[in-house]
This record gives sequence, structure tokens and C-alpha cells, in this order.
Amino acid sequence: MPKAKTFFQCQSCGYTSPKWLGKCPDCGEWNTFIEERKETLSSRLDLPVHLRKSEPLHLSSIQANYSERTSTSIKELDRVLGGGVVTGSVILVGGDPGIGKSTLLLQAISGLSKYGQVLYVSGEESPEQIKIRAERLLINTEEIILLSETSLRGILETAIKLAPKAMVVDSIQTIYTEDLLSAPGSVSQVRECAAKLMLFAKRSDIPIFLVGHVTKEGTIAGPRVLEHIVDTVLYFEGDRGHSYRILRTVKNRFGSTNEIGIFEMSDSGLLEIENPSELFLLEKPVDVSGSTVVATLEGTRPLLVEIQSLVARSNLGIPRRTTIGVDFNRVNLLVAVLEKRVGLHLGGMDIFINVVGGLRIIEPAVDLGIIATMTSSFRDIPIDPRIFVFGEVGLSGEVRAVNEAEIRIKEASKIGFMKAIIPLRNAEKIKEIPKLEIIGVKDIEDSLKALFA
Repeated sequence: MPKAKTFFQCQSCGYTSPKWLGKCPDCGEWNTFIEERKETLSSRLDLPVHLRKSEPLHLSSIQANYSERTSTSIKELDRVLGGGVVTGSVILVGGDPGIGKSTLLLQAISGLSKYGQVLYVSGEESPEQIKIRAERLLINTEEIILLSETSLRGILETAIKLAPKAMVVDSIQTIYTEDLLSAPGSVSQVRECAAKLMLFAKRSDIPIFLVGHVTKEGTIAGPRVLEHIVDTVLYFEGDRGHSYRILRTVKNRFGSTNEIGIFEMSDSGLLEIENPSELFLLEKPVDVSGSTVVATLEGTRPLLVEIQSLVARSNLGIPRRTTIGVDFNRVNLLVAVLEKRVGLHLGGMDIFINVVGGLRIIEPAVDLGIIATMTSSFRDIPIDPRIFVFGEVGLSGEVRAVNEAEIRIKEASKIGFMKAIIPLRNAEKIKEIPKLEIIGVKDIEDSLKALFA
């Protein structure tokens, strides 16, 4: 018999090479090449005739139905999806092991089951294990069909037979197609299975949720093309030390990105947090330096969060800089601005920054809050707990305007804050709000005077 032809493929990016390489020349990862065989089998799907191909249509004749969304009965999940589940969409949910992905999706299909049968495909757990979780979540309905299967052909045959209203595949890394000779979880298998599931979803109008494993860097395992294939990518984030879980949208073809949903993990499953600002500020210390409240915006949702800092003289040759929840390089930039523009000598100080509650903030509107909390800790002067701040800080020390300032202020006023220190340009456009004093500042010197006067 002729010798089977093989090649080596990077399991991080999909780069192929005729020989083994220690380091991938494309993505730079080490020890990711695995030997795979060249495929000779046909990779056609045995779908019904009406699902195999589509006919060309005139653009004017197409009726868009993306405004018709199906609610999962979980408001926080509907929020990050853009209002609900779109017919025929493919949604990828990634997150660390044990973070709550399977729990969330089991609760979601429980809400979708009132519209008809839903199919839950598990390649990792037995039906008995899923039943135990369902009993803990108080879910008991005949409309949820469980299937323990890893063969893509078997999954699609069952889905075609049942024609469910929605479908969950947990997880995409365990599914394989017999048309490929590589092992489940390899780049080829993940890419091919995801592409075929996407094709099936579009042809049958069945929304499909895919669960994806994540790497140690926090990104979804498998080829990068996986995120390009699907319609929506959700990341389930959370700190093992906290009960809060954050569902973040990083891609959404049917809604805005960077939306977040906030949950609390309990014995009875994931509970929705309707007013997260009060929750994040529940244990804020009083009369303690190094604590500042910042009004941030995640998607369309305003949030008030506490940023803490500890600035202490270092005993090391190189001072430590540690950040949790904010960008490390951004903090170093703001330290340099404080030294240059205000004259604070932070070069020999250890600086630790933490966003309380395990939240990760990426927008520059928290710059002024980081400046305020580091100055408070350095001078050992507490900031009035009734004050909140927001604003972007430039390299010359100016405080720049941010988007949606009025929404942030209204959220703080509703909670009970009395004073806002915000960029001058934003303050000029804000209408007077009862019981809330608004102070506009043009640079960080003005803001520090307003905070510590």
C-alpha cells in the first residue's frame, strides 16, 4: 500500500509545514506543531436537498427578519446578544473551566424551550451529569432533548430529525467529523466542524450555541478563523475569588459590541444583577485613602465602580507596578504624567491598582479616577465618598471629554452621589441636575485641587 502523506500543522493558528518546527513562524508559539495526514475523503454533508444549497436572490426581494428576536428569559443574556437570539445565528461562548458556561446555556435553553423543543448536545458530560445540574437549577421540562454525541454526522442527523428551535453544542473542541483523519480538537477538526454547523444553522434557521475552550492566555482555543465564522462571540469572565460573573460581547453581527451582562453564581445557578453599581460599591471603605469611584460605560450600560490603589515606598531596586482590572501600560503612562505635570515623586514607589469586584475596564474615561486614587494614596488623604470622577487624561496633563457623560451622571445621581468632577467640555453641555454639583476641570491640577481642597 502507498505510504500516507503527512504534514505538520500549528494548533494555534493553522500554519502548515512539510516538517516539524519548534517555533511557528506565523504566530510565534512554541511546540504547537502536530503531525496530521492529508485528507483524501470527501467532506460533503449528507443534508436534505433543501438544505444543501441556496438559490441566488435579488437584494430587493429579500425580507430581513433580524429584528425578530427570541428571548431567552435571561435579561442579561438578551442584552449582550442585542435583544435576544436571532434565527439561524451561531453564537460562540468561551470562558475558563468551571466559570459557568454550561450552567448559563442550560438556563438559556430552558427559557427557549417554551417556544418548542431544544437540543442540548454534550461531548464532555453524560446525560446523567446534565440531569444532576438541571435538578440543581430546578429545570425539568420535556422540551429539552439531551444528546451525548461527538460525531458531527450523528449530531446533524438528530438535529434534522428533531428540527429544534435552538441547539447547544458543548463543546466544539470535542466534536469530530469522519471526513477528516485528524484527532478531535485539532485545527482542522475545529474549523471544519464549526463551518458545517454554521452552514446548517443558516440553511435551517436554527440558532446554535457553541461552547469553546480557552487557552492559558484567555483566548478561545483553536484557529482564529473560528471567531470569524460565527456571528457572535461571548466571553464569560470572572475571578474564582468572587461570585460575580461577567458576560462580555467582543463580536456581534446583530448588535453592538462591548456589551456586558453581570451575574452572580449561587447554589441555584446564575442570578441576574439588575443594579450592578450598588453591588460594586456595597463594601466601599469610608475615610480611607486610595479609594475613588469612577463612572465608566460598558457598551450602553453605565457603571460606577471603585478603584483602589496602594502607593508605598519600595525597598527594591526596581519598584513594582501591579494592576488588576485596568491596563498596565496605561497606569505607567499616568504615573509619568503625575511626575512631570504635578511634581509627585513616584519613581521610587511600589504602586498597586485594583478594580473592586473583578471587573475589567478598558475605556480611557477611568484615567482621571486612576490619577485621583494614586494621589490620594501617595498623600494619604481620603477622598469624599460622595464624589465620583471620570475623564481621559492626555500626556500634557489635560482632561479630555468622553462620550455619554450625561448617562454616567444620571446613574450616579440615582445612587446618591453629591459631586461630580468631570472634563470641562462635558460640564459645559450638561444641564443642571438637582442635588448634584458638577465641577468641570481642564487639567489634572484643577481636578486635584477640586478633590483635595
